[in-house]
Amino acid sequence: MRERMDKALRVSNAEYTEIRIESVNSSWASFRGEELDSIGSSRTLGGIVRALVKGGWGYATFNDLSDLETRVRAACQSASLVGKEESKLAQVEPVVDLLTATLEKDFREVPLSEKKSVIEAYNKIVLGYDDKIETSNIGYSDSFRKVWYGNSEGTYIEDDRPDVGVVISATAREGDNVQRGFESVAGSAGFQIVEGQQEKAEAAARRAVDLLCAPPVTGGKYTVIMNPKLAGVFAHEAFGHLSESDFVYENERMKELMVLGKRLGSDILNIIDDGTIQGLRGTHKYDDEGVKTRKNYLIKDGILVGRLHCRETAAKMSEQPTGNARAIGYKHQPIVRMTNTYIDKGDATFEDMIRDVKQGLFAVDMVGGQTSMEMFTFSAAYGYMIRDGKIAELVRDVVLTGNVFETLMNIDMMGDTVECPPAGGGCGKGGQSPLPVGFGGPYVRIQNLVVGGR
Repeated sequence: MRERMDKALRVSNAEYTEIRIESVNSSWASFRGEELDSIGSSRTLGGIVRALVKGGWGYATFNDLSDLETRVRAACQSASLVGKEESKLAQVEPVVDLLTATLEKDFREVPLSEKKSVIEAYNKIVLGYDDKIETSNIGYSDSFRKVWYGNSEGTYIEDDRPDVGVVISATAREGDNVQRGFESVAGSAGFQIVEGQQEKAEAAARRAVDLLCAPPVTGGKYTVIMNPKLAGVFAHEAFGHLSESDFVYENERMKELMVLGKRLGSDILNIIDDGTIQGLRGTHKYDDEGVKTRKNYLIKDGILVGRLHCRETAAKMSEQPTGNARAIGYKHQPIVRMTNTYIDKGDATFEDMIRDVKQGLFAVDMVGGQTSMEMFTFSAAYGYMIRDGKIAELVRDVVLTGNVFETLMNIDMMGDTVECPPAGGGCGKGGQSPLPVGFGGPYVRIQNLVVGGR
């Protein structure tokens, strides 16, 4: 493959050219209620050529590898039609690397019937848990992506990218009251991580039923403790997207707010994006521009110290590339995306965090949310009231809202252990979704957070 790509790159008359080719084997199965809703497998092969001329990018996608030279010429021609300024691309050292994934239990060798049987067992657990369970939604998916990348600077990389997961959802009903429980597990691993998840199936069903009896939280301002999953989603959604440099570069308001060296929290606050952590879904040795991933501090000791870059934004902002150019597949160009984003640990135990809370809220997991510039609204999956330093009753309809910069300043305690849950789902941006990412953190305590409710 390298010889074919090198030959094609030699016909380019652009300032810079790259080729990314992907072969993807995938399979899926899902139950909705008692019925098998979907099952199948696929294999796709295709690629994209990207060329840069006078600051303008040209693209050509393809499914036929027989005439790469024609695709390169087409991308170069497109770039020449739009380029009108100076090209800016941060310099990186060319690399040649061949990366092979080793899976404990390769899901490509597991029959589709066995994959169906695994989630069918989870489905039966959910549906049989209680008469109040109305329906279920159990989904399995896997993909094994083989990527070949080469550019006109001499970089050539072959990379295996496995991903597998299962999502378990239970819906309970009592009259007009409908509640849901969710669990998931996913990772860049083998089939074994989706096996033996009976406890998660039961937990999803139990939570859906328990929430039928839980009162809605009373709205107001609370001392809120987020569990690691919710803390990680907060770091990703509310702050991480603001750290993606294409967003900052194109938005004058964000340029004013996201000034490097600005204090955004107390000395205990550290937020990091790290594409090198072994086993997480956002982990790759190289991004989709052939740049090596690394540990990037976004906030360090409460100070904004970094942001995430592709090669072009790094050059335009006179900063270093960070290995965060990612594409969901060969039909898409790489854009600035997070990898594994998390809040770093502090030195408090959970008991330390709740001990002096007269009335507060322990918010757990997340089922949805939205952000608009620096404002956020998140729906936690559920919560528990904290009363006189102890965990009290289960509550539902927990909605957290606020200004991300005020919220960061109000973080006053961190747990002493970071957890990065192997959860399913993914990130969406620029029409590319779901991109596998990782997230996590410790337990995080926030003062005076607005909680919507009854």
